[in-house]
Amino acid sequence: MFVNKNALLGHPMNAMLGGWRHPDPVPDALMELPMFCRFVVAAMLAAGLLAGDACAQANYPTKPVRMIVSFAVGGPTDLVARVVAAKLSESLGQQFVVENRPGAGGNIGADMVSKAAPDGYTLLMATVSTHATNPLLYKKIPYDPVTGFTPIGQVGITPIVLVVHPSLPVTDVKGLIELIKNNPGKYSYGSSGLGSILQLCGEHFRALAGGIDYVHVPYRGSAPMMNDLVAGQIPIAFDGTPSAMPQIEAKAIRVLATGTQTRARQLPDVPTLAELGFPSFDCYTWNAIFAPPKTPEPIVKKLNEAIQKLVDDPPTFKRLQELGIDPTPKQTPAMLEALVKAELAKWAPVAKATGVQLD
Repeated sequence: MFVNKNALLGHPMNAMLGGWRHPDPVPDALMELPMFCRFVVAAMLAAGLLAGDACAQANYPTKPVRMIVSFAVGGPTDLVARVVAAKLSESLGQQFVVENRPGAGGNIGADMVSKAAPDGYTLLMATVSTHATNPLLYKKIPYDPVTGFTPIGQVGITPIVLVVHPSLPVTDVKGLIELIKNNPGKYSYGSSGLGSILQLCGEHFRALAGGIDYVHVPYRGSAPMMNDLVAGQIPIAFDGTPSAMPQIEAKAIRVLATGTQTRARQLPDVPTLAELGFPSFDCYTWNAIFAPPKTPEPIVKKLNEAIQKLVDDPPTFKRLQELGIDPTPKQTPAMLEALVKAELAKWAPVAKATGVQLD
């Protein structure tokens, strides 16, 4: 039995082979073969393509890799990403290039990676904002924080600090609350953007402090916010230690408290808000690398091993600590997926209690 050669291209076997189509017209000689033989030849050709894919995955990376940062240059996430990208470039033999795509509290960059090709050449340096708080605060979000990504590995945890400009006439949290209560609506606090973890920290503090009346000023990242705080354009801010520590050490800003349940390693003499009468306050961020959904397992494995290696590397470990990051060694993709789910559950009641809803 013989069939038209175009019929072979639409045969169910073609669908079984993942939609494979030969780049050239089907040779007449092939069409003259019995149907079974044609299936065997098609399967052999498809197997060659699959073998090529496997080879490409085994040799990954063979070209530069983009690491998307959803926040501005100079902010905490950007600083961590540049350390990680440099080390991955060294260990994997290709350039890992940091690309900043700020906006919408981190949603723009995260969405870009979620919709990228699953080939390992577009990665996201994610945070608690992109994967836990934004999905709870925004009415519509263009990606799913769990199914919209392939988890690779966590890099570290970043404490968050409550800081003020030195001109503000307060030296502790109690004095700050009293100042704001005595001057409702006069003072403002800065964050890295609408829907960011820093805004959620600020709103959580507002609620726990009795509904204090201070104004939220969102920025497109921590770096411009910190510039304005140092310049006295805003009096109060919540920020991560990587961008805050240099200014704290230079005495350009004053730190009043940290947001974690235990004191920050970098600031052992600074009390936590939990110590100061707000036991439920536990605000921090983290950095982790994600790839687009359906990224092949060999690529995921190679990237995770490289991340574990760089976190275990003493000079890199020390550099991350100097930036204010607490590195997290031996983190698997499964552990990262579990972290995202746990963080969504943790922040859901906080987000609801603050009443923040973003378009």
